[in-house]
Amino acid sequence: MPRQNGPTLRERRVHPPWGLWWIQGRRLVRIEVRRNLFSWKAGWIYVLAFTPTLILAIHAGMDARSARDIEGDTEVLARIVQLFYLRLAIFFGCLGIFSRLIRGEMIERSLHFFLLSPVRREVLLLAKFVAGSISALLLFESAIVADFALLYLPFGGMAWTYILNGPGLGQLAAYLGVAALACLGYGSVFLLLSMIFRNPTPAAMVFLLWETINPVLPSLLQKLSIASYLRHLMPVAIAPEGFFALLTVETEPTAAWTATLGLLLLILAVLVYACFRMRTLEIRYTTE
Repeated sequence: MPRQNGPTLRERRVHPPWGLWWIQGRRLVRIEVRRNLFSWKAGWIYVLAFTPTLILAIHAGMDARSARDIEGDTEVLARIVQLFYLRLAIFFGCLGIFSRLIRGEMIERSLHFFLLSPVRREVLLLAKFVAGSISALLLFESAIVADFALLYLPFGGMAWTYILNGPGLGQLAAYLGVAALACLGYGSVFLLLSMIFRNPTPAAMVFLLWETINPVLPSLLQKLSIASYLRHLMPVAIAPEGFFALLTVETEPTAAWTATLGLLLLILAVLVYACFRMRTLEIRYTTE
């Protein structure tokens, strides 16, 4: 019999076409990033990300700043990142971005075009995750940098001393790292939820409740939460106030590398399971 053209199934298993997967994934990422960032449907995510920036821009330069105010503004920035971005903006922003990657295309009845194309489903899923992560990072990281600049630059020379010779630059790097991990963590969870549920919003609200009550849970259960890992990475701690402070369960401080590694392993586990679900994903437009 004449030899068939192209690699056989056994040859493909022994020598996976990494180059082809890389080219396909890169092109899919470009397509998805454009759809995520330059679509009118993403307008509310821009508003969510840059609302603190707009407020800080209004207040910038209104009053003279003293060196003593830098400490107060440092706490203000910590509260903006921890209470607004991590608990609200990044959570709902990632819900909007990542739930559209799979479930949104099912509703629009366009996902089957990707599934019928000669692209491995795992490559398709990971490319969508990378595209969603890039979109979320560009929005929220740039917003945090803008907030940092608007808070400190009105101090003039004192700001540069605090940033370059003090803890300012390190705090900014920590906030950007925490925001990046939050985007990856919440994005992976919402991508998986959009594959499991036809409407991932109720499940996301249950997840939000779990993240909110995490500090009052036993230390063992706190490890099953993204918020617990992020809390140990914050450069400026904010103590709980009011009745909630009485219920907070104090845990032993965790090293930054341990918290980062634990969160990355959690993200990896979610993506591995999502790839498994993607391989068995079936589309029934009559029930969507």
